[in-house]
Amino acid sequence: MDEVEFLKHVYNRFNARDMDAVLAAMHEDVMWANGMEGGHEHGRDAVRSYWTRQWAMVDPHVEPIGFSKGPQDEVIVEVHQVVNDLNGGLLVDQMVGHIFTIENGLIRRFDIRDA
Repeated sequence: MDEVEFLKHVYNRFNARDMDAVLAAMHEDVMWANGMEGGHEHGRDAVRSYWTRQWAMVDPHVEPIGFSKGPQDEVIVEVHQVVNDLNGGLLVDQMVGHIFTIENGLIRRFDIRDA
């Protein structure tokens, strides 16, 4: 599976709240940006804990719109991000940039930037 199809699958599984499938797509020592609290989570268990906290407070949906390659072979994804509260009230509706470093078919690093 090429990187674009791989990441489309990851976004699909994230939006379906299939945490185990998304975590399986990550390197064991992944560095994952914490868009809610700042900084990075290190390792799959830390990402699982972060998402458990996040999904107990908000309902995020991220839709990839475009894919490109960065200067260091990272994959840059332009994303439409919609975040609702748990009652369905809109909190955020914006475009953001997601940056993935993929190594040996697994996500090694994930960063967020403004679109």
